[in-house]
Amino acid sequence: MMSEVVLGYCRPGFEADAGLEIQTRAAENGFYGFFRADKGTGFYLFEVQQSPNSLLDRLNIKQLIFTRQWFLVLGHHVDMCRDDRLGDLKPSLLELPLISELRVEHPDTEPGKELSRFCRKFSVPLRQILKSQKCYNEKKVAHCLTAFFVSGTECFVGIAPVSNMNPQPGGIMRLKFPAESPSRSTLKLDEAFLTFIPQNEREQRLRAGLNAVDLGACPGGWTYQLVRRGMFVQAVDNGLMDDSLMETGQVSHFQADGFKFKPKKKNVHWLVCDMIEQPQKVAKLMAQWVNDGWCKEAMFNLKLPMKRRLESVLECMEIITQELKQPFDCEAKHLYHDRDEITVYLRKQ
Repeated sequence: MMSEVVLGYCRPGFEADAGLEIQTRAAENGFYGFFRADKGTGFYLFEVQQSPNSLLDRLNIKQLIFTRQWFLVLGHHVDMCRDDRLGDLKPSLLELPLISELRVEHPDTEPGKELSRFCRKFSVPLRQILKSQKCYNEKKVAHCLTAFFVSGTECFVGIAPVSNMNPQPGGIMRLKFPAESPSRSTLKLDEAFLTFIPQNEREQRLRAGLNAVDLGACPGGWTYQLVRRGMFVQAVDNGLMDDSLMETGQVSHFQADGFKFKPKKKNVHWLVCDMIEQPQKVAKLMAQWVNDGWCKEAMFNLKLPMKRRLESVLECMEIITQELKQPFDCEAKHLYHDRDEITVYLRKQ
């Protein structure tokens, strides 16, 4: 029997939501514990009470909405002196399993970002130590060792299976804003497609010629992502669409209420929605579209209240479950380009 501590990254300000979520999901799998988190730090610590198994072997990071990245802490918080950080870190590197990847990271906060240059440099000698201990092999998919610096002299060291981690450094997908897009919200849908649609399926499921509907489209940030992939879009919004999008000939603009609009034909593959509405109301609408066969796949945002964020998300998931009459696939994530919202993917199985 052993106890363990999991460190998880999240968007600053969402530490309590991420901690409460992993505590809830862990309990559902028979792991009980408590979390500690300071607001604005960009991470939490979840201490699991004694268990014969590791939580990371039972829970998949894809099941966690607010956690960007995680690892199992080895030992405790490491305090270092600036003159010999490597020497202070070595006791935490004894008896490691096979390591195939190394990451030296920091919180996604303003103080954390000041450590980025140091982290890049520190990874070089740290990798040499791992190689000298004969536990580092990049050719085999094994564990990732993470050194997570919260300051220049404070660090958490931990491991996680590479197969159960976010592949992006820091758990963050950084994308370049396309100058042709009418709004920065376009990055949310781009990140969503790259997150939820497997790479080997994108060519088919995001192919040119598909029909799509964008509810709450104006000025066209999400429509832009559909158009650039060659789709034909019914953009629904009482506002004005970007002129350059309309000039493509791929967009039909309907000045209508997104909650009342219905497609004339059941030939819509993608439904996307970024409307600023009550999340439970949007969740019900999306589930109805999928259930009634008005679309095959849906990608949408749920705007979260300032308080009770996790409770609001769980309510929305329950609404979707109740509305859909057949088995369905549903994934949700607080993406890097999301703010006070989460992105949800939904389709019938």
